[in-house]
Amino acid sequence: MAYWLMKSEPDAFSIDDLAARPKQTEPWNGVRNYQVRNMFRDQFKPGDEAFFYHSSCELPGIYGLMKVVSAAYPDPTQFDPKSDYYDPKSTREDPRWLLVDVKFERKLKKPITLTMLREHEKQLDGLIILQRGTRLSVTPVKPAHWNAILKLEAT
Repeated sequence: MAYWLMKSEPDAFSIDDLAARPKQTEPWNGVRNYQVRNMFRDQFKPGDEAFFYHSSCELPGIYGLMKVVSAAYPDPTQFDPKSDYYDPKSTREDPRWLLVDVKFERKLKKPITLTMLREHEKQLDGLIILQRGTRLSVTPVKPAHWNAILKLEAT
């Protein structure tokens, strides 16, 4: 099993939105970055765990936990000209973009904010979200970081 941090802007899609979905499951669509696409394709597996991170908001941070419940498959929004994520160069025969389905696990008792993560930077050395200039919406999380971050929920 692997661990991930997956970012979403809460005004577009939040942990509460995921919790409200039928079966509390949703395709993680709209990713248009080749590095993340390759992670979906090559590294993501059903059963992996992920932090749900709210970004570009007043209080960025980890707000919940979710589980990966599908293997990667073509993101249908790339084929829809009405979608914000439409890609005219992508075809059904040769799709460019993939997604995985995620399932709500739980909201955290309190958010673990980016400020809190930075306060524990020594303990979380190497956590990609803390590296300056990193803009990927999906990043791997080491098991030691996963466990350390979950302990922050109780502080």
